[in-house]
Amino acid sequence: MADRYLHFTGTATGRFLTRRLGLPQPAPLRRWSLETQSLDGPLLHLTAGDSAVTEELAALLATIGLEVTGRPGQAARPAAMVLDATAVDSASGLGAVHAALHPVVRSLAPGGRIVVLGVRPSADDHHQAAAQQALEGFVRSLGKEIGKGATVQLLRLAPGSVAPAESTLRFLLSPRSAYVSGQVIELSGAAPGPVADWSAPLDGRTALVTGAARGIGAAVASVLARDGAQVFCLDIPQSADELKRTADRLGATALPLDITADDAAERIGAAVPGGLDVLVHNAGITRDRRLTNMPADRWASVIEVNLGSVLRTTDALLKSGAVNRGGRIVATASIAGIAGNNGQTNYAASKAGIIGLVRSLAPHAAADHGVTVNAVAPGFIETGMTAAVPLFIREAGRRMNSLAQGGLPVDVAETTAWFAQPASTAVNGQIVRVCGQSLLGA
Repeated sequence: MADRYLHFTGTATGRFLTRRLGLPQPAPLRRWSLETQSLDGPLLHLTAGDSAVTEELAALLATIGLEVTGRPGQAARPAAMVLDATAVDSASGLGAVHAALHPVVRSLAPGGRIVVLGVRPSADDHHQAAAQQALEGFVRSLGKEIGKGATVQLLRLAPGSVAPAESTLRFLLSPRSAYVSGQVIELSGAAPGPVADWSAPLDGRTALVTGAARGIGAAVASVLARDGAQVFCLDIPQSADELKRTADRLGATALPLDITADDAAERIGAAVPGGLDVLVHNAGITRDRRLTNMPADRWASVIEVNLGSVLRTTDALLKSGAVNRGGRIVATASIAGIAGNNGQTNYAASKAGIIGLVRSLAPHAAADHGVTVNAVAPGFIETGMTAAVPLFIREAGRRMNSLAQGGLPVDVAETTAWFAQPASTAVNGQIVRVCGQSLLGA
């Protein structure tokens, strides 16, 4: 559904009135397309303190498609800034963060990207832990004040290890991450899998997306297919016609199947005899009502579809070996599972459960099966479901984030595709909000 307010603020009258009235001024976001595959402008490489990875990081940044400069005077309007703060280990050292960004942050181009690199806060050095944790508050705050459609992230590297960050930096420093901001992403030191062609990083891989007939699921299937994957689209038999249209459009295979069926995992395994490289749990339902008015069947159906079926099929597919080594499991959580929502105790519980699943399963799946497990947590995404929300509630949902607008299904899909890449081995156990940095929740 069209965001008329966003269009209005792009007019001369709209800009004047919103400034005078102190209303949100969302900027149109630059998303990936064949015409806009990269950011438009140079990348400014900055360092706070005496980093041990300066040369390695510079070499990696030189491969991602942006002209890299370390001299602010030569980059009047940089499209991106990467600040290496991995060496910051004291309260006084945080001054170098301010010194690096303060003189140049105003010059960031509209729709630009800032990525701050840190490391995991130490359990043995509380001074280092304080300084590195301070970066989280800094990044979240800068993301809320920077405006003009720009985004800010914190990427925590494993000590002395830059190579595992390539797929993540390529994602964060590109139009694919347009609606991801204020996120803290922590990488392990796991070596990335090979990518022969970054324009088709999923080439040769097989993916299955549940809830793929329409909306976010269809967008996920589309982006995975665009990136080279052979895609299986799964949805309930009642949506078989729409599912087939989606699959046919993508050159994918339709799999009408109720994911809550006891034999769902067995039937998925039979349909994909070569095994899955990417499993995306997107299927979900809402049955909203305040708890005092919610009968047991409305509670149970949401928990079963959104969480119970995910747990059951994931366990069975891992146990049977239907998810190949080097595989990726991506589940769909929600900002509701982080911040809660009035009238959605069942939905919020199910999505918070997804977060618990990911955090617990990720290390074991990596160790036992060579599989990573992550989750996307969408905020307000423009779908048929949100189009049915009453006008004033819908407008509030759109504006309650740092980018002051709703996201699109493709924003969730691009994040899912980054998780799915073979080069994203170091991305494991992460919950990444696709919410324009919602003003609700952590």
